[in-house]
Amino acid sequence: MSQFLKSFVKNESGATAIEYGLIAALIAVAIITAVTTMGTDLAALFTGISGKLTAATPA
Repeated sequence: MSQFLKSFVKNESGATAIEYGLIAALIAVAIITAVTTMGTDLAALFTGISGKLTAATPA
């Protein structure tokens, strides 16, 4: 039993998996933030282009 406890305490694979999970979560948050910001900027750009095309088109 004592050998099992020693190997359990020394085993770091669970901690490594958690660290990789946290890193993946942080990367996902960064990607979501970037895509959301880019999407908002693109929507504003296309709205501006649409407005200029509408103004340039004769009625």
